[in-house]
Amino acid sequence: MKRLFALAYLASIGMIPALVLAAGLPTRTLTIAGSKLTVEVASTPETRETGLMNRFSLQQDHGMLFVFEQPQPQAFWMKNTYIPLSIAFVDGSGRILNIEDMRPQDESTHWSRGMALYAIEMRQGWFAAKGIADGDRIEGLPEVVPKPRANSP
Repeated sequence: MKRLFALAYLASIGMIPALVLAAGLPTRTLTIAGSKLTVEVASTPETRETGLMNRFSLQQDHGMLFVFEQPQPQAFWMKNTYIPLSIAFVDGSGRILNIEDMRPQDESTHWSRGMALYAIEMRQGWFAAKGIADGDRIEGLPEVVPKPRANSP
């Protein structure tokens, strides 16, 4: 347990990259309005549920991409999340629907303003600092093949 706290402390002061503490998720490079970012890809229910919980830092221009099976209204909260984040909800064509700022440990719900297939979490203010806004398109998103619904013939 002491080792985990020591690693978390070292990561929080930048001595160990935050990705070392990641769960070995695959990474991907995305481009938004000319800005490149590296994201860990959370594409299973388990990895999406954990997200960036229990992290104490993020590297510069790094974040997490959440990939869902189908476009639908999405909601996020910040339970057990210690880093202030901004989240961009993204539709199936790669267009940003809305960007929301989220406070650490805040359990209020932040909703997409439309049918989101993806969500991207970055350090709070990252999107604004890069001049990225609602309606901008994201390049490099993985293709999602919708799974048939249980009621489908």
